[in-house]
Amino acid sequence: MTDPAPLTPEELAARKKRNLWLGLSLAGFVVLVMLITVIRLTTGEGISTRM
Repeated sequence: MTDPAPLTPEELAARKKRNLWLGLSLAGFVVLVMLITVIRLTTGEGISTRM
């Protein structure tokens, strides 16, 4: 099996930028889900009203 060609500095920079945005997007999604969960639990629309 042959080794892949080494990445150029431009490709490494693009990968780093892409990974940064992917990480920020994932963190934003986690925060959004957490906020929605906390809001729903504190406004009375949580599990207790469905039982």
